[in-house]
Amino acid sequence: MNNGLADTLEQTEVDALYSRLTAIKGISGNPMDVEIQWFGNATAFSVKKIPGPSFNTVKGLQDGDEMVVERIVEFYEKREIPVRFELTPAHASPDLMAYLAKAGFNQSDFHTTLYAPLSQEIEPIDSKISIRRLKRDEFSIFADIYTQGFQMPAFLKSGIAANNEILYDNEHWTFYLASVGNEPAGIGVLFTKDESATLAAAATVPHLRNHGVQTALIKKRLTQANSLHCKLAVGQARFGSVSQNNMERAGLKIAYTKAIWTKK
Repeated sequence: MNNGLADTLEQTEVDALYSRLTAIKGISGNPMDVEIQWFGNATAFSVKKIPGPSFNTVKGLQDGDEMVVERIVEFYEKREIPVRFELTPAHASPDLMAYLAKAGFNQSDFHTTLYAPLSQEIEPIDSKISIRRLKRDEFSIFADIYTQGFQMPAFLKSGIAANNEILYDNEHWTFYLASVGNEPAGIGVLFTKDESATLAAAATVPHLRNHGVQTALIKKRLTQANSLHCKLAVGQARFGSVSQNNMERAGLKIAYTKAIWTKK
């Protein structure tokens, strides 16, 4: 690991989120109220109608960007959304962290970035699990698995389906459906760009967990990335989570742990 590789990994995260939110913003009338702004080295992502940290976050803030922090705070305050900075070890200096602390922020969480080179052989998928590409008319199934997997309210299904279906014809995105027997069990999403592959959203219905579904979906996406001649796979997970463990078992290793800074 070095700063150059760390920069590449962070850029793949920025690219994936930018691609997704640009597509959602492109829906007629921008119904989710998506805004993306750049401040210094940082990219500020905001989706007012989808609360939570996944789409409302600042990536890429670096040492030397102290002068733009106030503008970033103003951007989110105007949108009535909490500010969330993701700092990587490659560029988080004592001066930057001291500045954030003086501005009223504190470190509140950790998040893991993982990676793997894609030249190695991918182990075969458990034969009890079948995986295929999701069909266009199956995003209701996708949304059902997604909401169950993340314990989200059922009324969000239609929005989740629409916000993912908009990416179906985008050459950078691929959606997968995993089944155990004939029962839909899990979903996985792959984003590819510039010879890098991002293991994007993934979920398993609760009653079919511990059957190897997510491990199989990771292997399937890594195999697809290999076939597209990607050289690097990237994933994110909450530190020490089952998702992180699944990625490690599939051959990814920890690149670094990001520090999450929020208002006190």
